[in-house]
Amino acid sequence: MSDVSGSELRALMARVPSVEKVMASAEFAALLAEYGRTQVLGAVREALDTWRAGAQSGDASVSALDVAQLKSAVEAALRKRHESRLRSVFNLTGTVLHTNLGRALLPDEAVQAVMKALTQPANLEFDLGTGKRGDRDDLIDELICELTGAEAATVVNNNAAAVLLTLSALASKKEVIVSRGELVEIGGAFRIPDIMSRAGAKLREVGTTNRTHLKDYEEAIGPQTALLMKVHASNYAISGFTKEVGLNEIAPLAHARGLAVAVDLGSGTLVDLSQWGLPRETTVRETVEAGADLVTFSGDKLLGGPQAGLIVGRRDLIAKIKKHPLKRALRVGKLTLAALEPVLQLYRAPERLTERLTTLRLLTRAADDIRLAADRVQPALQHAVGERYAVTAEPMFSQIGSGALPVDVLPSYGLVVRMADGKRGGRQLLALEKMLREMARPVIGRIADDALRLDLRCLEAADEAQLVEQLKGARA
Repeated sequence: MSDVSGSELRALMARVPSVEKVMASAEFAALLAEYGRTQVLGAVREALDTWRAGAQSGDASVSALDVAQLKSAVEAALRKRHESRLRSVFNLTGTVLHTNLGRALLPDEAVQAVMKALTQPANLEFDLGTGKRGDRDDLIDELICELTGAEAATVVNNNAAAVLLTLSALASKKEVIVSRGELVEIGGAFRIPDIMSRAGAKLREVGTTNRTHLKDYEEAIGPQTALLMKVHASNYAISGFTKEVGLNEIAPLAHARGLAVAVDLGSGTLVDLSQWGLPRETTVRETVEAGADLVTFSGDKLLGGPQAGLIVGRRDLIAKIKKHPLKRALRVGKLTLAALEPVLQLYRAPERLTERLTTLRLLTRAADDIRLAADRVQPALQHAVGERYAVTAEPMFSQIGSGALPVDVLPSYGLVVRMADGKRGGRQLLALEKMLREMARPVIGRIADDALRLDLRCLEAADEAQLVEQLKGARA
């Protein structure tokens, strides 16, 4: 900062081009064509106000303003304003189904279907056979039932909505019996007790945190009981001295008393993952066959589709759920249905799922394949971070994520960045992590054990090439 004399300030102000002159200049023609007069005019006035404030404060860096200089400032402001807040990133966290990064990536078939639904009218609620209004659930009901063995199905916007709607429709002002060990909280403060309260249902806890017996359910059943419910232990696991009552025991008890059993599977899978060497997870079909009257699960986790909550089960119960007023508030739009149907279609050929379903392809990717990718990316990352850091390719473990199989990990490979002098990284690693996060396409890793770790499980061929090019143009 320095003092600017009154005469100097007046001279600077006198040389500021008028707004009309700026807008009419050849330099601004392209900006006007791209952004329109309203936005450009506003940006010009803001830039002029900023310059005047700097000049009047005596800022020594302020110099005479010309149209070219003003155009540069206006263009930068407009480009920043038009940057999308939703940006593509490189998911190098090691978590395949990362909730904060959008969970499942859609296969090409789903992407093409969404593009078509975006640009062409579709029979969302129009029955082409009768020429009358139809039900949007009809677009996927038959397919879901084929894959799960359920009698009927409906879709809402996520699994939390599926649970809320089920409880609201079937258990309002009545009791729902749940084991205390299954009263979970998952991401975003989604708690089963809170959902029950919002649905108007009364929670009846049975058993203890670690042990629940069939007699606990039996003794809790009364005139006010509407449902028996089992909840997938999402994001955690209880081990040691434990006892859980299986669905094969609860279902006969409930049915003998004229009650229904609802199961919140959380992630939900349609196929046995163990056939590809992944941890075993009970499928939706197995849950239905074991006696569940209703099953709720997510569309964007192990299923590998768009965000959605699916409810499958007995036809009479699904019909009651669909008549509830909340169903309309929670229903999905055409883009979700457009993406969901082709994903479900892929499950008709399970032998090809590891090739065609993006989520399963990433989960089953061989560690040796990931190691080769790490070897290819390592030189570019070393160049980008500089000699202050040491980059090595090392084995690590990935996670499935989003509450699916929380204690299971997948052998993987990635790049580890440490301080070259062997000292603890501290602020330097945080600064490096920030630098990568602020790249044109942000690179998202994680800091652990005094190192920045970049797991390459989710880095496929096309993204690998883009990452290498981006790193080559960067330098810490």
